[in-house]
Amino acid sequence: MVLFVLCIKAELDGVESLSLLKNTNICFSVRNPLSDYETREKIVFDPSETLEQDEGDREPPHHFAVRWEGQKKFSTLIVLDEEGAKSAFKKMKKKGGKKKGGGGGEADVPRDMTADDSGEYVPVLAMECRGVEPYAFHPL
Repeated sequence: MVLFVLCIKAELDGVESLSLLKNTNICFSVRNPLSDYETREKIVFDPSETLEQDEGDREPPHHFAVRWEGQKKFSTLIVLDEEGAKSAFKKMKKKGGKKKGGGGGEADVPRDMTADDSGEYVPVLAMECRGVEPYAFHPL
């Protein structure tokens, strides 16, 4: 399991807060972490809805899935809610996982950006990725 966190930085002059809407589509470009040339550009999904799965499917509910060339299993992306993000960061901390950019704990849990955060990077979305790597966010 690999966690990716989308952070934003903005100057909030005259704006109280900035956030991602929970029930709106999100657009990312993703790639196969094992191959530089396998990508999917501008995939769009709704983080409030998971994909339908077969009854005997062992994969957890997910928001996006792709089967890369030559792979038997689907690679999946799951958008984590606040509790899911806290749990994932707690598991990483127990395993001694090091995150890029340092930090850890409560500071990395996605939240709304407020006027106090103006000019600093703030995590707004956390994703658990298995076999897929988001590399670009495209605002809609």
